[in-house]
Amino acid sequence: MTKHSERQRDFSPGFDSLEQEVFLNLWRTYDCLKSVEDELFDRYALSAQQYNALRLLRSVHPGAIPSQALGRKLISRGPDTTRMLDRLERRGLISRQRRDENRRVVEVTITTSGLSMLVELHELVKSMHRSQLGHLSSTTQKELARLLRLARKPHDDATCDWLDE
Repeated sequence: MTKHSERQRDFSPGFDSLEQEVFLNLWRTYDCLKSVEDELFDRYALSAQQYNALRLLRSVHPGAIPSQALGRKLISRGPDTTRMLDRLERRGLISRQRRDENRRVVEVTITTSGLSMLVELHELVKSMHRSQLGHLSSTTQKELARLLRLARKPHDDATCDWLDE
């Protein structure tokens, strides 16, 4: 048997390659888990990205973080970080201030209202994560996290290093 025909047995019918099967399974899994997340955050008129920004800001509270640095730390890096921060600021969940020594740098802080929202969401988010992945043993979850880091490694840049901490 040739190496090519042996390789063909590694993936299910309907897929062009094992890599395609794995990728499409990752995508489908993300879609399923995201729907659970959307259901929770929609009740609070928040996106997962906004929630993530609030969590990151809480981690530096009472300090601030430059908006560009915050954008690099977000799970999903999108081009609309400024608009996302605009929405959070309009709701009173964050505040922004320009540095006197460099007006181009905008410092972002979480407000008391933002901290309160995180407290309100804390148990709900833990419950959501249990409903998403609680059917897997802790050993399986650790192995899955390890495999996902391994799959992501050649594609990550320095801005994603914090995920591996």
